[in-house]
Amino acid sequence: MVIWLLKTFSPLLEQLEVLSTGDSRVFLTARIVLASISSFLIAILLGPLAIRWLEKRFRERVDSASDRLNEIHASKNATPTMGGIFIVSSILISAFLWADLSNRYVQLGILTAAGFALLGAYDDWVKLSTTQNGLKPRQKLITQIFFSAIVGTILYFNHSSLASGLDLIMPVTRLVFYLGIFFIPWSILVMVGSSNAVNLTDGLDGLASGCMVFAGSSFAGLTYLAGHKVMAEYLQMPYIPGAGELSIILGAAVGAVLGFLWFNCYPAQVFMGDTGSLPLGALLGLAALVIRQEALLVIAGGIFVVETLSVILQVSWFRRTGNRLLACSPLHNHFLFKGQHEMKIVVRFWICSALLAIIAIASLKITT
Repeated sequence: MVIWLLKTFSPLLEQLEVLSTGDSRVFLTARIVLASISSFLIAILLGPLAIRWLEKRFRERVDSASDRLNEIHASKNATPTMGGIFIVSSILISAFLWADLSNRYVQLGILTAAGFALLGAYDDWVKLSTTQNGLKPRQKLITQIFFSAIVGTILYFNHSSLASGLDLIMPVTRLVFYLGIFFIPWSILVMVGSSNAVNLTDGLDGLASGCMVFAGSSFAGLTYLAGHKVMAEYLQMPYIPGAGELSIILGAAVGAVLGFLWFNCYPAQVFMGDTGSLPLGALLGLAALVIRQEALLVIAGGIFVVETLSVILQVSWFRRTGNRLLACSPLHNHFLFKGQHEMKIVVRFWICSALLAIIAIASLKITT
C-alpha cells in the first residue's frame, strides 16, 4: 500500500531518488526497518488476543513415542499451540503495508508464507482434533513438494535470463555448478528440507524462534545485498534485480518471530506449531534460492541442519545396529536426556546460531 502511494507521487520521487539505495526508488532500507518494527508490534499486540483464543480451541497434546520425553515435557501439556497464526499474520500485514506487491519475489514470499502456513495449520488441526498425530508423512510431504514445485518453476523461468541465475555457488572456493532444468527439483529439495528442518528444531521453548531470528536476519541482509548492484559486485555475489524487496518479507519475519518469542520464551505461553515452523523454514529456503546462496543457508541455518542430521543419523543407526546413537533425537532432546536444563540448551543453541550467521556473512569476503 505504501509503495503504491509513493509511486503515485512520482514527481516527488524523482527529486528524492538520489537519496534512495539499492535497486529501489522508494527507500528500501527504511521500509525494511519499518516492516520489522511493524510486524513486531503487530505480533505483540495480537499475541495476548491470539493466545486467549487458542487456549479455548487448540492446546498442545504431549504424546511422543518416548515415555521419558513425555514425562519431561508433562508441564507443557495443554499449552496453547498454533501460535504461527499470529506470526504469519504479522508477516503478511507488514508485507502488504511496506513491500512492492508488484515484485515477483514478494509475490512468491507471500505465496510461500500463506501456503505452508495453511498446510501447517491443517496438520496441527488434525493432530489436536483427532487421535492421529497430524497428517500422514506422505500427505504432508506431497503437499510441501506441490507448493515448492510451483515456486521453483516460477523461479526457474525468472532466473533463466539472469547471469548466474541457475548456478549453484559454493562459498569461499567460489566453485560454480550450472543446474539448468535441475533447478526445479533442487528448489523442491531446498524448500522442503528447510521447512522440515525448522519444524524438527521446534521442540523446546524459544529454540526454533530464537534461531530463526539469527538465520532470518542474515538472509534479510543477504537479499538486500543481492539486490544492490554495487554491493553485489563488490562482494562477488550474483546481482539479482528486485531481490532487495524480498528483504522486506524476511525483515517482517524476523520482527514477527521476535514478537512471538516474547510469549514463547521459557516457560512458553504458546507454541508456534507447524503453522509457524513450516512457513518460516520455507521462507528461508526461498530466500536462498532467489539469491543463489543455498550453501550459505546451510551455514546460517546450521542449527536447523544439525538437528535434521541428528534425526537422520539416529534412525539410520538404529535400523543398522539396533542401538541408539543419541539418547533421543533431535539433538536438543539428547542434551535434555543428559540432564541439562532446557533454558541452558536453548541459549547455547542461540549462541551457536548467532555465530553461524556471522560466519555465513563473513564468508562472502573469504576466497581461496
